[in-house]
Amino acid sequence: MSNSPTQTDAVIIGAGPVGLFQVFELGLLEIKAHVIDSLPEVGGQCIELYPDKPIYDIPAIPVCTGRELTNNLLKQIQPFDAQFHLGQEVSKLEQQADGRFLISTSQDKHFLSKTVFIAAGVGAFQPRTLSLEGIDRFIGKQLFYHVKSPEQFAKKRIVICGGGDAALDWAIHFSEIAASVTLIHRRDDFKAAPKSIAKMRELCASGQMQLLIGQVTAYEAQDDRLAEITFTNIDGENKQIPLDDLLVFFGLSPKLGPIADWGLNIDRKQICVDTQKFQTSIPGIYAVGDINVYPGKKKLILSGFHEAALAAFAAAEYLNPEKQIPLQYTTTSPKLHKALGVKSPTFE
Repeated sequence: MSNSPTQTDAVIIGAGPVGLFQVFELGLLEIKAHVIDSLPEVGGQCIELYPDKPIYDIPAIPVCTGRELTNNLLKQIQPFDAQFHLGQEVSKLEQQADGRFLISTSQDKHFLSKTVFIAAGVGAFQPRTLSLEGIDRFIGKQLFYHVKSPEQFAKKRIVICGGGDAALDWAIHFSEIAASVTLIHRRDDFKAAPKSIAKMRELCASGQMQLLIGQVTAYEAQDDRLAEITFTNIDGENKQIPLDDLLVFFGLSPKLGPIADWGLNIDRKQICVDTQKFQTSIPGIYAVGDINVYPGKKKLILSGFHEAALAAFAAAEYLNPEKQIPLQYTTTSPKLHKALGVKSPTFE
């Protein structure tokens, strides 16, 4: 091993909303955590896929964007001084003779942790890509699989591929600021919110955007720039479409990656857990959020928050088997107020 491992009580794999809230719940129980994520910034899918889309089902927050939710969670966990290790994937996890877990990353960092929390969403997810030879050289320049800065597409000729919520939502959004928007889908049937489908058809009828049924089959480049794509309809007829930017929303391809080799009980690329501790088939390893599965599982951020709370209490008991872990309330506990760095209120 090229360097000595960092010793810690907890490692969280995944820095999405559930992983961030796991930091908070562990912090309340005086368990410090290191957080590892394959993405270059925190926020998971909220930041990668829909940073500016509204989320309506976070308790007590009528509406917030993925970016706002991430920023609020980061603010909430500030008192616990979590250490983030971004842009690297966990490549290996091995249990040692003393029960601790040796974790190695793709950047040759190593951690020796007493507990592990897998909050990796759908895994090391990758967008389903456009299968055209050589087109990958335009990724991040004119070919995009997610939108981070919507303003960069203003006054551009945009072609959007896909038939889900992301494709329709961005097509609708860009119809107001782009020079032109062409939506391409392989069939006239969409897996999106009915309201979005109705709005898209309304914009097509008024000429504010165009819908083509078929697929992109080729492209042309000029001066090392993507100049046009070839659209082929369901009758095999071709049409050349000039463009400035190509946005592709074919969904995500979940890839468990190395997680599949860690000896965990896995069902259809999801990690099996119990509903008392959210512990995996290996004691000391917990799985929370979209990556886990159990009877009645619902893939909601709300559910992940609940799972993180119970997993934290289970880990506290695992780390301190002789110690009773009391349930305390942030409203009234001086100990928790001290941990959070807030002044305890005086009740009369």
